[in-house]
Amino acid sequence: MRMQFLIALVALTLGSACPGAGLDPPGQLSPASTPSQKARDAASKAAKEAQSAAKKAADAANAAAEQGKVNAGKISKALAEGIRRAAQKAADAARRFEEKASASSAMALDAGKEAANSALEESRKATKATEEALRRAEEAVRMAAKSTGEEAEKAAQSAREALQAAAEATHKAAQAARDAAAQAIEAARAPGPAAPPSPAK
Repeated sequence: MRMQFLIALVALTLGSACPGAGLDPPGQLSPASTPSQKARDAASKAAKEAQSAAKKAADAANAAAEQGKVNAGKISKALAEGIRRAAQKAADAARRFEEKASASSAMALDAGKEAANSALEESRKATKATEEALRRAEEAVRMAAKSTGEEAEKAAQSAREALQAAAEATHKAAQAARDAAAQAIEAARAPGPAAPPSPAK
């Protein structure tokens, strides 16, 4: 009987000690479980993903522009194909960035909505610019296949100019994505609700 009493006393003591010590299970901190905090965290994560995609797109656009510069003044089917492949990578990266920017814009909360929308708009411009550069690079390949003369070089130069414009547009979009991510991260860290409160019942 005495032993049962001691066991019950120990169990009661431990039960009351744990909440007092504030020992929540790992990953179950109460602020993170609130709907508004979850929304802020989701918006922050989406913005970070858009920022990462923006950096990759900017790097690809830079590489494509550099590929064009290296071959300035000389053209062949092989060189034109190299420019085209670089332009294709830049266009693919820009499309992925636009997808991530679109997702980020959709999840953005009031505090960062304007910045997220701006990043999405800039990403669309970058996609359009890279697709135009790709179109011109493909034209340069066609011209190089026909001739290695003046017309082929003109087509290649047109592609270089489009690639440079695409790189500039993508850099601008990447900066917009960085700004949007910074606002989303700041909003996620800020105390208090970031989402509109639920109507009172």
